[in-house]
Amino acid sequence: MRGLILALGFLTRLPLPEVRDFQPAELARALVWFPAAGLVVGAAVALAAALGAALDPWLGALAGVVMWAWITSGLHLDGLADTADALGAAHRDPARFLAVLADPHVGSFGVIALVLQLAAKLVLLHWLLLLELPWLVLVLIPAWARWSAAGWALLLPPLKPGLGERLARHGKRAGWIAGGLALTAISAASPLAFAALIPALLWGIWMRLKLGGQTGDILGAGIEWCESGALLLVGVFFAVIIL
Repeated sequence: MRGLILALGFLTRLPLPEVRDFQPAELARALVWFPAAGLVVGAAVALAAALGAALDPWLGALAGVVMWAWITSGLHLDGLADTADALGAAHRDPARFLAVLADPHVGSFGVIALVLQLAAKLVLLHWLLLLELPWLVLVLIPAWARWSAAGWALLLPPLKPGLGERLARHGKRAGWIAGGLALTAISAASPLAFAALIPALLWGIWMRLKLGGQTGDILGAGIEWCESGALLLVGVFFAVIIL
C-alpha cells in the first residue's frame, strides 16, 4: 500500500498517512498506482457533477470542474500554464524553452491556456451531462490520462533533471503495463473511455517530434490535454454512434 499512498499523495490532496523515510525514487516505482489515483480523481469529479446536476446541469458541470481543480491542487493546470508560457516565449530556441519552463511565474500565455482549459472542461462536462453519459466513463478519463503520463515518462527521454527524469530512470514498464491492463478490464464495461487514448497518443507524438522529450510540467500539461480531449471525443462518439 506504500506505493498507492505515494501516488495518491502526489496526484491528489487527500489526507493520507505519512510515508516515513521517503526517497524520491519511490515515486517513480509507484507509477503502477497512477491509474488508481486517476480513478479516485474521476470518482470525486463524477460524484460532484452528479450532485450538482441534480439541481441544474450547469451547476453540475461547475461542481465537477471545481472538484477537478481542488482534488489535484491544480498540479496539472500549473504544468499546462508553464508549458504554454515556454512555448509562447521560446521562438524555436530549446534553451529558452527550458528556461521559461523553469520560471515559477505565470505569463500571459499561461493565463490564456488556463482560462481556455477550464472553460473547455466546463462546457464539455455540461454537454456530457445533457447527453446522460454513463458515469463510469467520466471516472475512467482521469485514470487513462494519468496512465498515459506514466507512459510518456517511461518511453520519452527527459529534457532536463527533475521529476520527468526521475520517473524515466526509476519507473518500471512492467508496472505501467499492468496498470494499463487493469484499466482495460474496467473500461470494457464502458468502451467509450478508450477514446482517451487518442489524445494521449497525439500528445506523445507531439512531444517526441516537437520537443524531443518530456519534463514534469509537460507531463502535467499532457494530462490536462488528455482529459479535455477525451471529454470532447467521448461526447462526439456518444452523440454520433449511440444516440
